[in-house]
Amino acid sequence: MQIETTVASIAGNQTTVEDELADFSTNRRVLLLSAMSLVIGAFSALVAYALIWLIDVITNLAFYHHFSAVKVLAEGNHLGWWVVLVPVAGALIIGLMARFGSEKIRGHGIPEAIEAILLGRSFISLKVAILKPISSAISIGTGGPFGAEGPIIMTGGAFGSIFAQLFHLSAAERKTLLVAGAAAGMTAIFDTPVAAVLLAVELLLFEWKPRSFIPVAVASIVASVMRVPLLGAGPIFPVVRHAPVLGTELAFAAGIGVLAGFGSGLLTLLVYAFEDLFQKLPLHWMWWPAIGAIFVGIGGYFEPRVLSMGYVTIHHLLRGEIIGTAIIGLLVAKALVWSIALGSGTSGGVLAPLLIIGGALGALVGAWIPVGDVGLWALIGMAAMMGGTLRSPLTSMVFAVELTRDFNLFPALLAGSVAAFGVTVLVMRRSILTEKLARRGHHITCEYSIDPFEFARVRDVMDKDVATIPATMKLLELSDRIANGDARLSRRQGTLIVDDQSQLVGIITRGDIVRALRLKNSGEMTVAESGSTNLTVTFPDELLHTALTKMLNQDVGRLPVVERNNPKTIVGYLGRASILSARMKIHEEENIRQKGWHSRPASNPA
Repeated sequence: MQIETTVASIAGNQTTVEDELADFSTNRRVLLLSAMSLVIGAFSALVAYALIWLIDVITNLAFYHHFSAVKVLAEGNHLGWWVVLVPVAGALIIGLMARFGSEKIRGHGIPEAIEAILLGRSFISLKVAILKPISSAISIGTGGPFGAEGPIIMTGGAFGSIFAQLFHLSAAERKTLLVAGAAAGMTAIFDTPVAAVLLAVELLLFEWKPRSFIPVAVASIVASVMRVPLLGAGPIFPVVRHAPVLGTELAFAAGIGVLAGFGSGLLTLLVYAFEDLFQKLPLHWMWWPAIGAIFVGIGGYFEPRVLSMGYVTIHHLLRGEIIGTAIIGLLVAKALVWSIALGSGTSGGVLAPLLIIGGALGALVGAWIPVGDVGLWALIGMAAMMGGTLRSPLTSMVFAVELTRDFNLFPALLAGSVAAFGVTVLVMRRSILTEKLARRGHHITCEYSIDPFEFARVRDVMDKDVATIPATMKLLELSDRIANGDARLSRRQGTLIVDDQSQLVGIITRGDIVRALRLKNSGEMTVAESGSTNLTVTFPDELLHTALTKMLNQDVGRLPVVERNNPKTIVGYLGRASILSARMKIHEEENIRQKGWHSRPASNPA
């Protein structure tokens, strides 16, 4: 066996130190993804326009019996008790579409997008991309108490996924384009590009990397530009700008956030309680939306403002135009109708209903607050309800500002959103989004942290006390030493082999020894002949993540650590236990508490 071949093999495994020491792992493929995001952003804006147009057409047909795309309000109809049948008719159509088209059109879109990203390698079918917006338009157009944002997030994401499938991309790159489509769709509906990008980061990407952040931002920017000629410019809920908030107002904002946090928990419980009730019905799930729609129609008869998207109602709340008992009726009716409808498995979104429910709660409490005005507290209630229910406080805060362009309220919105977020994190195991995934048998964690393998170096965890054996040692001698309990050779699965200059030439493992001893000529074999000289190595300054990837790719459990400039010089040994020690360090930092300074013994004076 030629030991010289080992050096060439080792040298071939070298990587560039500069690449390992970079702040980010992003490469120039981000430019390709950004170019693709230009197309996805523009198309998502067009889909958003088509969805709004279709909703308006169906609303006119369902409630006013004429074909028109002029914006009308479902609440202004004169159908009387016949209004109950309109949502039922729409729900029957949706049930048929879900049964014979695709079951994935059921729900409000965001959990389905998360499931596709985490469990489906970011593949979404063309059938879902077509049926989801149509079913949502039917649902909303016939009075369903939903917004268009959830369906367009799913539809934009579906187009991003389908577009990505046309090219030779990785699953991570498909995810980026899927999320780019989702963010662009949300931007086109609400004209909130920054909030859409934050939503992507907080709920969809499950990472914070330039490789995904930049293309998603590009798609959102393009959709924002495209929105102007398609749907109009400016904030969709303009209000008179408030004065900068003071300390007292911040305290009240946090108080509303706490109430909204508990309200978020109650809403989540209601939605899934109704879902559980529907599952007990002795009927196929295809009929559930129609049954839920009966309650939508009844609620719409007594409180017409619960029907459809309710964007006008949101604007009225922000301007303080809904007061007194009307707010209580709106709050209770919208919460019940929306929870029943969503629990029935129909198609629709969550953002607009959360804005109405949160706005009504904020306005109700705000009427008793001695500072500020009702519109101020309604906006804070909206952001807090959204932040608590979706567990996305940054998105909610920026979303509220972009909807109104009232930039003076950033501190108050932050206080309310974070307070609501804190309550829901402490009192609820899962959000309204992740609960649906959990019920399908999938658990996800929503906490972002740096992987210790991404910043720790091999030198931080490697074993520096390396046991080596000469290449000329007989196999039987090594076997006897291990069997007799040689401390240096027994504690590892692998032993490094060196030449007479103590230079690395190979490695022999317990498995190699067992296999070699079965051979007839094992008594004459040396460890160099029994072990492996085709080595994969790592370097002290290499990331643990890179070293672990090498181990997985080569299906080995240990790596020699060598000098980068002289790959035959041994400096350490990296095994599985060493790698796991990096994870243990994070565990200790999280769980081991040290005494405070007041509990420590005083040091002796100098």
